[in-house]
Amino acid sequence: MRRNKVVTILIMVLVLHSLLSLPLIAKVQDSYLNNPLVRVKDITRIQGVRDNQLLGYGLVVGLSGSGDSSSSEATVRSIANMLKKFGVNVNSNQVESENIAAVMVTAELPPFSRPGDRVDLNVSSIGDAESLQGGTLLMTPLTGPNQKEVYAMGQGPISIGGFNASQGGNSVRKNHTTVGMIPNGGIIEREVRTDFMNKGEITLLLDNPDFATAQRIAEAVNQRYGYNSDGNNFAQALDPGRVEVTVPSYFKDRSVSFIAEINKLPVRPDTEAKVVINERTGTIVMGHNVRISTISVAHGNLTITISTQEEVDQPPPLSEGETEKTQNTDVSAKEEKSNLLVVPKGSTISDVVKALNGVGATPRDTIAILQAIKQAGALHAKLEIM
Repeated sequence: MRRNKVVTILIMVLVLHSLLSLPLIAKVQDSYLNNPLVRVKDITRIQGVRDNQLLGYGLVVGLSGSGDSSSSEATVRSIANMLKKFGVNVNSNQVESENIAAVMVTAELPPFSRPGDRVDLNVSSIGDAESLQGGTLLMTPLTGPNQKEVYAMGQGPISIGGFNASQGGNSVRKNHTTVGMIPNGGIIEREVRTDFMNKGEITLLLDNPDFATAQRIAEAVNQRYGYNSDGNNFAQALDPGRVEVTVPSYFKDRSVSFIAEINKLPVRPDTEAKVVINERTGTIVMGHNVRISTISVAHGNLTITISTQEEVDQPPPLSEGETEKTQNTDVSAKEEKSNLLVVPKGSTISDVVKALNGVGATPRDTIAILQAIKQAGALHAKLEIM
């Protein structure tokens, strides 16, 4: 009999605990569901698949007197050396460079690019040219970091997306006229080998490293493909930024198909609680999982105005006095009505916004309030100021 009473009491305690825990569980689940389901390819990249930067030095011709001055020795020598390649021997002192500008050319070589593919070029003046408007880039070799192998050749008319005009001492300029681009102006001459398989394994690199997200990606892959012949999982999270995946034997000769299937797997990424503030623009972005402890917020502005007025002091009629200027200074202080608001613990981002709007805070005031809440230790999130 006594044993039955004990069992009954334990059951009642468990039921009561479950009922009290339901709101907390529901709140955690709501926070979890606020993170959307995304594809693996949208939050990761394959190790070894990357862009490569190219760089080259070239000359832009056809400028209407807006090129480098004759005092730009590098440009003058470059012109003389170029003409020698065409059999024209000139002295650098005989070269006029007003219609020519020395530039640096940059480009991004995408992965899996093949010879004959085209890339966009960015052209930037390195001399004292006033504008690259109307200019044409001469054939320029683009090399990698070692500057030994040529990966692309660039040439074509430059688009600066602006203008620079002057007349009679007046000038008008739109955008940066010494920087331009050549859409599809580069032709790839050499491909860069891309290795994304290492001994039958591929590595997924997370765009935003996170322990929970890496583990969820590994779990999604394992739920899809199960276990290998050794009884081990196909995917394993090595650290917050890497997930190593073993290619199944039946995908041995179809690695591209395997990667395509992995990229389509749905995953719910985890996000850290963070508040990002841009003080220059007054922009505030807060994640849905930002929480605060119980706090009281008082908000009010004190405005002090000091004004000075000049008055003329006239002497009485028929007196020997002189007219004088006097200054009257008025000091006034005005303090806006301030409200004291209590924000309960565990408040969500919606609660925080409503509370701050309740005390009449502007975006810039909100920035100061959030900084004060963080300083008080009541804001349970990272505060990042741009």
